[in-house]
Amino acid sequence: MKVDFTRWLPAIAKDSYRKTALSVAGVAALGGLALAPTAVAAPVTTGPHQGAVAAIDRATGKAATTASQDDQPVESGLTTGSATGKPPAGKPSRDQLIPHGIEGAQSRVPLDDAQLANARKIVDAAKKTGVGDRGAVIGVATSLQESKLYNLGHLGAYNDHDSQGLFQQRPSSGWGTPDQITDPEYAATAFFTALKNVGGWQDLPLTTAAQTVQVSAFPYAYAQWEEQAADIVQQMW
Repeated sequence: MKVDFTRWLPAIAKDSYRKTALSVAGVAALGGLALAPTAVAAPVTTGPHQGAVAAIDRATGKAATTASQDDQPVESGLTTGSATGKPPAGKPSRDQLIPHGIEGAQSRVPLDDAQLANARKIVDAAKKTGVGDRGAVIGVATSLQESKLYNLGHLGAYNDHDSQGLFQQRPSSGWGTPDQITDPEYAATAFFTALKNVGGWQDLPLTTAAQTVQVSAFPYAYAQWEEQAADIVQQMW
């Protein structure tokens, strides 16, 4: 599933400490929403939820802006690798980051400061939990799909059950309290802890490893973010 995620809805997160942003993609529940590491996969559904998009747009005044303003990309400062294909000194190689090759068409979004800061926290958690650079790629790609690297708070009537945070984890499924799962470091650590419990995750395609943890309604959607996630991890590692 390849969807255009280039239009953004800036908003304040659940508290001033995090100061992250809310994405239309997260509001519309386009990403698969995490249930629990041992839950049963839900059937694939259709989306996005256009009512949610329209309601949040009206509430924040975005409906009054022009399409040309909304479509302006945000510069991330990240490059896509050297012209020779060699990794920067001391950085993991592409073969390390994407050992099984790219699966299917790839999506890519511009990243703002909030997204980059959240990506950095995921990469740091990957180091601390010992899942390495490949684990970091899986984590960043998963968050790109679930929330576009925004730390989403509760969206009221338009929330998908009680899913929140970078990985759209659910308190009711045992991921932690709302305050915990909207703490990027906690959320990333919880994700990687669950990933480590997936037998042979290092040898699985990214979308399979991510889906085993997330149990998403969109089980094949994670693959489209592998290339951008690898670029992010390579430069942040």
